[in-house]
Amino acid sequence: MNTDNNKVTLNKFSSDEENIQESSKEDIQELKELGKSTVKSKRGNIHCLTVIGQIEGHIVLPPQNKTTKYEHVIPQLVAIEESEDIDGLLLILNTVGGDVEAGLAIAEMIASMSKPSVSLVLGGGHSIGVPMAVATKYSFIAPSATMTIHPIRLSGMIIGVPQTFEYFDKMQERVVQFVSKNSKISSETFRSLMLKTGELANDVGTILFGEEAVKHGLIDETGGLHEALNKLYELIDLKKGEDANICLDEKGGV
Repeated sequence: MNTDNNKVTLNKFSSDEENIQESSKEDIQELKELGKSTVKSKRGNIHCLTVIGQIEGHIVLPPQNKTTKYEHVIPQLVAIEESEDIDGLLLILNTVGGDVEAGLAIAEMIASMSKPSVSLVLGGGHSIGVPMAVATKYSFIAPSATMTIHPIRLSGMIIGVPQTFEYFDKMQERVVQFVSKNSKISSETFRSLMLKTGELANDVGTILFGEEAVKHGLIDETGGLHEALNKLYELIDLKKGEDANICLDEKGGV
């Protein structure tokens, strides 16, 4: 009888170990393919999402380009928002920019999430990476990181008619309004940085280092991974407190 029980126990342990190994393999594969990972601790479960290289939109970029594909990121954001096992989002950016509409789509989704979110710009958060950096509830930038603000560019055939300029202007205004709405920088200041001459070679725009981005109100604070994690755990604690109060109010109402 004891032998049978031991066999059942051993089989259970073997099954659990296989499940853990399988789960570990899936996590490693997701980290390699999608650049995402979930970190669990006593303070809360954090999903880390990285935006690196160039943001790929409707056109597939060459295979040698390091890319972040928006069709990978958008389903992840939906899953993060709906998952009961994830308490907050840590967004890490080191991007040169990319497709404007894909970048804005990702930024809009992050901004509309109810869960706590913190972004950290490392290396660079350029071009359309700027709206993505400010889309979270709180943003950090490393002192050595930079952000390039410049007008929207179009590749391919451009028709030389007034409507083309109007389209450019409308697209640009979408970015300006989103950034000013989700950060402390005014639309006038952001527009002036975007159209500044003499700073970029063969281009119009501005490069901001970490402290400068904070000074202009584009990013909330300079810091690194430690500061970003502490802030995210702080926001998670606040959210849990708010949810607990709502539950108490609902019970009191009944």
